[in-house]
Amino acid sequence: MSPERIDQVVPSFGGRDAIGVHILHVRQLLRDLGYRSDIWCRGAFPEVRSECRLLDDLPARPRPGTWWMYHLSNGSPAAELIWARPEPVLVDYHNITPTSFFDPWLPWAAESADEGRGQMRQLAGRCFFALADSSYNEAELRAEGYDPTVVVPPLFDLQSMAPDRAVLERRRAERAEGGADWLFVGRVSPSKAQHDVVKAFACYRRLHDPKARLHLIGTGFGEAYPAAVRRFAAVLGVADAVTLPGAVSDGELAAYYASADVFVCASEHEGFCIPLVEAMHAGVPVVAYDAAAVAETCATGALVVADKSPLALAEAVHRVLDDSTLQARLVGAGRRRAADFTLAAGRKRWEQALAQALEASNGGRLSGAGHP
Repeated sequence: MSPERIDQVVPSFGGRDAIGVHILHVRQLLRDLGYRSDIWCRGAFPEVRSECRLLDDLPARPRPGTWWMYHLSNGSPAAELIWARPEPVLVDYHNITPTSFFDPWLPWAAESADEGRGQMRQLAGRCFFALADSSYNEAELRAEGYDPTVVVPPLFDLQSMAPDRAVLERRRAERAEGGADWLFVGRVSPSKAQHDVVKAFACYRRLHDPKARLHLIGTGFGEAYPAAVRRFAAVLGVADAVTLPGAVSDGELAAYYASADVFVCASEHEGFCIPLVEAMHAGVPVVAYDAAAVAETCATGALVVADKSPLALAEAVHRVLDDSTLQARLVGAGRRRAADFTLAAGRKRWEQALAQALEASNGGRLSGAGHP
């Protein structure tokens, strides 16, 4: 039986982060398909508080005709609340970062990840259908007993990114002094391995381009690791060429993409990695380390490398920036790959996935997957 309402649940609602943007697009799609749909959370950032409802206000009585879609990416009491309710549950899995990345830096994050893995196992027994951002994520779901599952990438809008004029002009002035611009976008976190990008960048500056610059865009996850990245850049003698602007607006981010020569990803753990797609869409050649879902996300649109030792990564970047034919080929392939993830294409995949969920709820067999 088709539900009247599909409500989404997320531990914390940020609105501008990747999961928050995805949730807003999913809510719009659900409403466009005729379902009533709200977003429930334990807490929300002030700027998006009006977009959601607090789980503290959720009545204890059952809600007939409702499905819950739980967004799983860490541990939270919200998972236990949904697990205990009688309504059907969907899980949208965005991956849980392994605790090994957090132990030396953020013990509380390691505890949250451990808790999330335990709740992932609990929810497997309550979930009648699960969605995963990538095949990498789906494999983890299936290892925990989730069935049926489908791969359907997150929703985001590449067309909404218009460069901030002031930032773009500032960046153009910096570029006029010479030197290539490296870029990486992602939370400044041990799992993203910004320290490895800094090492490769220092090597590249010494061997090829002493005027090169590196921009590491993203919110710091805690204070210890971002501070360590800055100290590391100083020890390697590149502190004056490495910037960590923190969180930036969409327009500022678009300006950084528009003024970058290469996007360099050394991340150890990605369940999907939207910035890879953003870079390809912006026409920035991508050099990325082959870890987790990175190669799956990039497909043929990037130079994916198996070795991210400083010299190997620096030489891969140099090869791309020094070979105009290779660079043009990567830009073209990247744009073609990014076109697979337009919002319109993503909505079609999600509509198909929701139809499969309805089929599964009625005991039917699934036909096909939703990933590109």
